[in-house]
Amino acid sequence: MESLRSKPDRSLIMISAIFLLLIHGASSFYLPGVAPEDFIKGDDLKVKVNKLTSTKTQLPYSYYSLPYCKPDKILDSTENLGEVLRGDRIENSPYVFKMREPQMCNIVCRFTPDAKTVKHFKEKIDDEYRVNMILDNLPLVVPIQRPDQESPTVYQLGFHVGLKGHYAGSKEEKYFIHNHLAFTVKFHRDLQTETARIVGFEVKPFSVKHEYEGKWNDAKTRLTTCDPHSKHTVVNSNSPQEVAEKQEIIFTYDVEFQESDVKWASRWDAYLLMSDDQIHWFSIVNSLMIVLFLSGMVAMIMLRTLYRDISKYNELETQEEAQEETGWKLVHGDVFRAPSNSDLLCVYVGTGVQFFGMILVTMIFAVLGFLSPSNRGGLMTAMLLLYVFMGLFAGYASARLYKMFKGTEWKKIAFRTAVLFPAGVSAIFIVLNTLIWGQKSSGAVPFGTMFALVFLWFGISVPLVFVGAYVGFKKPALEDPVKTNKIPRQIPEQAWYMNPVFSILIGGILPFGAVFIELFFILTSIWLNQFYYIFGFLFLVFIILIVTCAEITIVLCYFQLCSEDYLWWWRSYLTSGSSALYLFLYATFYFFTKLEITKLVSGMLYFGYMLIASYAFFVVTGTIGFYACFWFTRLIYSSVKID
Repeated sequence: MESLRSKPDRSLIMISAIFLLLIHGASSFYLPGVAPEDFIKGDDLKVKVNKLTSTKTQLPYSYYSLPYCKPDKILDSTENLGEVLRGDRIENSPYVFKMREPQMCNIVCRFTPDAKTVKHFKEKIDDEYRVNMILDNLPLVVPIQRPDQESPTVYQLGFHVGLKGHYAGSKEEKYFIHNHLAFTVKFHRDLQTETARIVGFEVKPFSVKHEYEGKWNDAKTRLTTCDPHSKHTVVNSNSPQEVAEKQEIIFTYDVEFQESDVKWASRWDAYLLMSDDQIHWFSIVNSLMIVLFLSGMVAMIMLRTLYRDISKYNELETQEEAQEETGWKLVHGDVFRAPSNSDLLCVYVGTGVQFFGMILVTMIFAVLGFLSPSNRGGLMTAMLLLYVFMGLFAGYASARLYKMFKGTEWKKIAFRTAVLFPAGVSAIFIVLNTLIWGQKSSGAVPFGTMFALVFLWFGISVPLVFVGAYVGFKKPALEDPVKTNKIPRQIPEQAWYMNPVFSILIGGILPFGAVFIELFFILTSIWLNQFYYIFGFLFLVFIILIVTCAEITIVLCYFQLCSEDYLWWWRSYLTSGSSALYLFLYATFYFFTKLEITKLVSGMLYFGYMLIASYAFFVVTGTIGFYACFWFTRLIYSSVKID
């Protein structure tokens, strides 16, 4: 008795340990991603500029699309595939600091805008565009102190191009530009070597109508509104710089250096603690508890009911009462009959395996910290490459299933697996890209990158799918546990709740319920320009999703077989796959409640990308449900004695 009890105890301890380990890693430690750079006093610090972003339009623009001050020669930094797809355009800037040498009221340039320039600036201020800069691979942030002093400072990525307001006593709305930047560079000093590493890059933007005496003499001009000699610095925007035709704008900046206790390895922590993680914890634990409870319920029902059924059927055989068979055993001669459109099912299962592999490996890399946000575009690049290489498994899975359905033309199925999903996504992507291109946004993917994507697809992914399919087709076909009758059995009339559409739609609610809280955070990070770095949580949610998809499909499949309906192949795929419909509906709800998108192009962009995401989610969840049901039917029909 003691040994019997100790086994479940041990397994329970193991599960608890793994669970705690995952929870501990839920905030996900990360490898900083780049080698640290040491600076000595007086070293040049070159600030790079990135795209202008707006949560209202979702269309990024390159920094120099607005007539900001330019360096002598604009140099483009080399971007990786993920950065280009995100619309990053990293270039050099005229802002150059000297390490640990504060500067005040440095003049960058001045210009007098014409009507066209004024219109550009006003449009960007209207759409709440933010300017993004980078120093030593750290993005520029604006610190915002919360009203209650105890809570930590919140950081917002980038500063606004400008703001709208009106002068005292006037109702007319005016546009003001942020033309004075007060930078703060935080550094961590090594006391032994006197070198320093940059651990923070902050800015406070101001709008100041600069004035000067005498004639303009480039950088030698002394401003009366900001003068380092008389210690007259800019501390507010009380006399702001209006954006108007023929009104001269002078761009200036200060830079101060602050010593910090933050080590270089944890310099990203401030950026990653942007959201209220308290809500996150409660919601995730809540989700986990509900799903674990459901899993327990489902497992108990399944095991008890099935065990009773199987022993009853096997007893019936011995008592020669087999004539009065009821339930799922009745359909044993039809349960493994190939479904209609079996080729398409093979293709979709193969695609799902490809996506599942990509997500799983990406998650593992992310949890281990290889895809930290300091490695800009790393996540996107990793996902694309993994998707391409997972083509091997896609071909294998679809060919194995195809051979089981007595198929002979494996090349045809391999080609369809390699092309069907990417072709659909490419069509949507090209339409969206054309729309972005029409808006002259830097988010439009250039032809060179398009060519690289096509090469990845046809040069690597398609051949790998064929290799996988060849290997899969060479293997002996899976044998069915029971023989299939020549003549299909008639399906009796079903109860209303066993209607395929109804049961498929019900089946999608649970898997969606398991992920929807995390989905809120993911959507916020994508569309509201925040960092998402809680991959440990995401990995837990992914495991919950797998379990839920599998269990709900098995339960509904069991009820379906009990009511003598043996058409389970497609239904098992669609049952868990229908959660994608709820995902798209939630994305629509999110669009109208959380986002301030007003432009038609931006709305089309949002729904286009969410459609692609929902389609991918459908393929993954459908495949999980299908394989769970496939394993389940083979298991139960191989457990009963059939003459």
